[in-house]
Amino acid sequence: MSDLARKICLVGDFSVGKTSLIRRFVDGQFSDEYLSTVGVKLSRKVAKLPQPTAAGVTDVELLIWDIEGQTQFKAIAPSYLQGSKGAIIVADVKRPETVKHLHDHLDLFFSVNKTGSIIIAFNKVDLLSAAQLTELQAEYSFRDRPQVIATYTTSAKTGDNVNRIFQELAADMIKVS
Repeated sequence: MSDLARKICLVGDFSVGKTSLIRRFVDGQFSDEYLSTVGVKLSRKVAKLPQPTAAGVTDVELLIWDIEGQTQFKAIAPSYLQGSKGAIIVADVKRPETVKHLHDHLDLFFSVNKTGSIIIAFNKVDLLSAAQLTELQAEYSFRDRPQVIATYTTSAKTGDNVNRIFQELAADMIKVS
């Protein structure tokens, strides 16, 4: 049982790997089968904090909202983002348009949650070279957005940085609460 619970949302275009990242984090599994999320899917998992808070909190129950990425869904997305303390915004490194849409997703999240924390996940990094990843991260640093606490390259397939993005977001949400 955790000491605290926090709502987080995974946001991004369709087929960027939001559901796969959640499944890797929550269940430790990966599937190549594409399952489109309709509306929103809820998951939960307790994340261990790297160190106890001043109040002695060691665990945070993450209430994870997997939000559909279809364009026509954007009108109702704000209602799903309501009350979220943080988000992981996901882009597919093999689809440049999903990376370009990151700013749109940031604006949408911040229009609903002015003080939320964000982690950017450049997903499917197992499909790019190290040089391509370095270039991508340099081009999209988000230094102008202080609420973007980190940018990571992730792979739901290999598990690279998956636990880290959820745990770092959990720790940051506790600091700002």
